[in-house]
Amino acid sequence: MKNNLFALLLCALFSCNTSVDQNNPNIIVIYADDLGYGDVSSYGVGTLETPNIDKIANNGVRFTNGYASSATCSPSRYALLTGTYPWRNKRAKILTGANLIIDTSEMTIPKMLKTKGYETGIVGKWHLGLGNTKIDYNKKISPGPNEVGFDHSFIMADTQDRVPTVYIENGYVVNLDPNDPIEVNFKNDDYGLPSGTKNPELLTMKWHHGHNKAIVNGVPRIGYMKGGEKAKWSDIDMADKFLDEAKKYIDKVKNKPFFLFYTLQQPHVPRTPHPRFVGSSGMGPRGDVIKEADWCIGELYNHLEENNLLENTIIIISSDNGPVLNDGYYDDAVEKLGDHTPAGKLRGGKYSLFEAGTRVPFITYWKGKTKPQVSDEIVTQIDFLNSFSTLVGSDINSSDGVDLSDVFFNNKGDGREELVLEATTRTAFRSGNWVMIPPYPGPAKNYNVDIELGNSKEYLLFDLESDLSQQNNLANSNSEKLQEMISRYQEIIGKESSKVEQLILE
Repeated sequence: MKNNLFALLLCALFSCNTSVDQNNPNIIVIYADDLGYGDVSSYGVGTLETPNIDKIANNGVRFTNGYASSATCSPSRYALLTGTYPWRNKRAKILTGANLIIDTSEMTIPKMLKTKGYETGIVGKWHLGLGNTKIDYNKKISPGPNEVGFDHSFIMADTQDRVPTVYIENGYVVNLDPNDPIEVNFKNDDYGLPSGTKNPELLTMKWHHGHNKAIVNGVPRIGYMKGGEKAKWSDIDMADKFLDEAKKYIDKVKNKPFFLFYTLQQPHVPRTPHPRFVGSSGMGPRGDVIKEADWCIGELYNHLEENNLLENTIIIISSDNGPVLNDGYYDDAVEKLGDHTPAGKLRGGKYSLFEAGTRVPFITYWKGKTKPQVSDEIVTQIDFLNSFSTLVGSDINSSDGVDLSDVFFNNKGDGREELVLEATTRTAFRSGNWVMIPPYPGPAKNYNVDIELGNSKEYLLFDLESDLSQQNNLANSNSEKLQEMISRYQEIIGKESSKVEQLILE
């Protein structure tokens, strides 16, 4: 009894985490990679089960109109962290071995939170570029996450399907042997080493398109890599590694308010579930890594609960863009899909201007603060910066973001009325229930991945209230609404509108 009283006294003196400080809640954004609207079972449109995500979704706010800014990864990550539309930054495209696309002078979520005393960390996929010249992986790599606001970073540079296949902690390659330096290129120098094209007999995963260069752990990648043998990651252990690093970070900073950007590598290709999860979904590796990601989220939730952090921690779960099945490897994603619908009833997918490209799972949870709710309000990841800013009492805001703190965390208020969506530099416009896609040249479908892109010689106009699957183009029958949408869209994008006019002329 005396020991218990002494422990309570110590907590009172040294501010142990036994009470809720609602002015400075911890914030964790869990960011999946290529997870579709229908891939989370609480959305009720797919057949894959995600019980741990559902537990959070069913006790928080599950948004049915939640958007990433872009239908591809790097632009969405840029927009989330800066609160800025990615099409305003010409470098915000899918990156491969590129330099940092966030200017170190730009405001970011971690920078803003640091002004309010937050510890800030990122664990997982980065894919926003590194350095400002040719990247040398054998010395400190800068600028990177640490130079745009993160106190701590444990990342992979781009994606699991690209070289270098190493982890980077606070700018340094983990476990790098200085006597075995790393060389990387994305051109044609294979360093005389085996590759996916030359040595198919060495592959444990067969490439379909674009992934046929350096072989690491039997998987052919994008680009070539020489050296760094002791630093190379184990693909099947990657989810466990990132989860462990996320827990370690929380343990280190749990006595202060903290922001953690926990960026999962799943279900992006190559899908390499740990043997514990192989066969767990019945849908092949894509389904299995979603089950693994769901488990990781459950383990992180349990870790917060065990450390008495849940009541003062906001958890947000979303995805950088919509789903894709075959995205470069033969891995049975198509053949074993069964009745599951990764995009639900939405049209398109990753790379697409149709709804499935950017409408994604979007969940906010704050135990004891948010009430269980299904919300149809329109919300975007661009709005996190402004909303977090209001939450912590900052006056820092982005010009493209909207303060949706009440919508996200207080079960009240209105969402956005309009937003511009992006897919591989093309843009579309949503206003209310209406979506307008300008005419764009190019193929109607990306045949490598079997996804409709939204390219058309004519304007496309859809009323999502009556036509969620975007099958009925109303551009000709409702010209008044179309002109209203075009005018507002061009007003928002400014100089970019000239591109639309040029495309019409073509």
